Parts: sequence; C-alpha cells; structure tokens
Amino acid sequence: MKLHIFNPEHDIALAANMSNFTAPHAGSQLRHDLGWLPALWAEEGDAVLVDDVDFASSACLRFQKNTRLRFPAVKWVEKRQLSRLPIDAIEPWGWDLALRATLQRGGCPQSLLPSDEQLDHVRRLSSRLLARELLSQLRMEGTLGESFVCQDEEGVATLLASYGRLVLKAPWSSSGRGLRFIDAERNTLSMQAGWLRNVTTAQGYVMAEPYYNKVKDFAVEFEAHPDGHISCLGLSLFHTKNGAYTGNVLATEQAKRMQIGKYVDLALLDEVTGLICRHVATLFDGHYVGPFGVDMMVVRKEGSDAPLLLHPCVELNLRRTMGHVALALTRLCNPRHDDELQKVMRMELTDNYLLKLNTL
Repeated sequence: MKLHIFNPEHDIALAANMSNFTAPHAGSQLRHDLGWLPALWAEEGDAVLVDDVDFASSACLRFQKNTRLRFPAVKWVEKRQLSRLPIDAIEPWGWDLALRATLQRGGCPQSLLPSDEQLDHVRRLSSRLLARELLSQLRMEGTLGESFVCQDEEGVATLLASYGRLVLKAPWSSSGRGLRFIDAERNTLSMQAGWLRNVTTAQGYVMAEPYYNKVKDFAVEFEAHPDGHISCLGLSLFHTKNGAYTGNVLATEQAKRMQIGKYVDLALLDEVTGLICRHVATLFDGHYVGPFGVDMMVVRKEGSDAPLLLHPCVELNLRRTMGHVALALTRLCNPRHDDELQKVMRMELTDNYLLKLNTL
C-alpha cells in the first residue's frame, strides 16, 4: 500500500528547516481543505493521509459528483492510524524535516523515511541556486535569463544601477512569496532593506534577477526515476494573480502546444526540454526521485515590436506541482485524448479552498 500526502506548506517548511515546524494558517487550511487531491493520481487501494477523514471523503465525493468523474477507491487515514497500515511506500507532495517528523510520530516505518543526508540533498536541490545553475545551461539563441547571488544590500544596489529594475527572491520560499520587486527610479531598495537583511541573515543570500516584460507564464512538468532517467510529462498552462496560483488549463498536449506555439518556436521549446532532462539528471545525481516542474515564461524585450523570447527556467520546483495535478485531472477527464477537451481548473477560496472545473 502506497501512502500519499498533500503537504502544500512544504516550501515554507524547507525554508524553516526544522522538525518542529508549524505551518502558517493559510498552509494548514489548504492542506485540510484539499487533502483529498492525491486521489487524482493514487491507485486503487492506496492510502491518502488527511487531517479529517470525514471532511476529505465528503469533499472528494462532492468534487466527483460535480465533475461526473470517478476516481480509484482509496483509503482515507489520519495520523493516528498510520502505525496500523501495511505501508510499503510513501509519496508526499514534497519531502522535508517537518513531514518526516510528523510521520515518525505517527508510527511510519523508519525504513520508508528519508535520512538526514537525503533531506539535506532535497533542501540543497530545492534552493534557487539550482535553478540558476540550470538556467546557465539553457541559454541559447531565442532565450534570455540571468540570475545573481547577492549577500548584502551593496551587491543588490550594484545590480540595480545596471538593470534599473530587479526581482529579489529568497533562496527558499513558497510560490508567490519570498519575492520583492525593486525599482531604481522609485528608490524602493531602501524600502526593502529590512526584508533583505532578514533573508540574508536567515538564509545566507538572496537571488537577484532582472525584471522582464512577461507576456505569458507556463511550465513543463517532469518525473525523476530511480534509475536516474528524467521523463517529460507535459506542459502546464497556468494562471496567477499577484504572484499567487489561481488555475490551470486542461487540454491535450497537442492543444497546449498549439497555444504556446503562438508565442515561441516549438522546436526551441523541445530543445530546451531535452536539455533540462539531460542536465537535471546530472544535477540530481541520484539524490532526488519523484515529480518536479520547471516554470518558464515568454517575455518581450523593450519596444512593442521587439521579438518574443523564452525564459527557460524561472523556477525549479522540486516537488509535485499544481501542473502535475492538472495533468492527472486531464487524464481522468479525457482518457481517449480527445482534442476537443478544453477546461479550466481553478482554485477558489470562500469559507474553504475549493477545486473547480469550468468549460472554456
């Protein structure tokens, strides 16, 4: 029996790097409300760890009823039940010290949990330094993208004088958070001095990137296999609002490629994807197995008639992503790969977080 876990606070837990980590309210609520999500990719008879069995079961059934989909039958379990389950594998959203401690307290077999060394590798590979290293391997004609390491305000000021506008990123942070935008003309560096000191003190440095004129966000989703092989799973066409994730397009790969092909040369995208598979296999060096995603974007240089270029590695997410969720949901919605499939998967917050499907 495989145990699946949705722990969306994973990125914040990596930044904290503590076993006794308490997730912020938003992360805890997201985990509670959407803890049933692994049912989308679990197999018949697998277990899904949730905060509340009754809530998760009801939420999953409600989603199936609303979408007219049917998922494999899974066993909903809470932490207190873990020691009684015949678990032979664990597949979380992402591995971190806090999750391992939770599973240890629940009685999971130690042999199924990652060691300190393995978790150190996961955290190192999850740093934005790795995204910078990968980006350096993907530069070619038709692409752009730079990333710099800054250990203090002086280093940021030097880059700001050269580029005029920068995006500052904490080495470890969750999507849409840990980012600051600064502008030389508005003197916003002084406004972010406190944040900059806090991040460099806690994490050692910040990443600084030029601010690009973004035209479109998207991602490519991958899987790292135990034998070191990296496979490409598909495109993720997603939407954000104020840096926070809001939803994904559900469509066949052919339809998604047609959409992206309006912005960038698909031959270039395929070449970049192949390079990612090769270089990531070397960067991981057997230290990570599981799903991951590479966020990209289409950008335009200054001038309305300037050509569109591909930024091939905005982020490297060493975990399952909402893009993987969209791919799993697409397979359930469209087992015959019908090109007419066009839906939007949205995440909404009212009293609870809800996953919804709408037809385009």
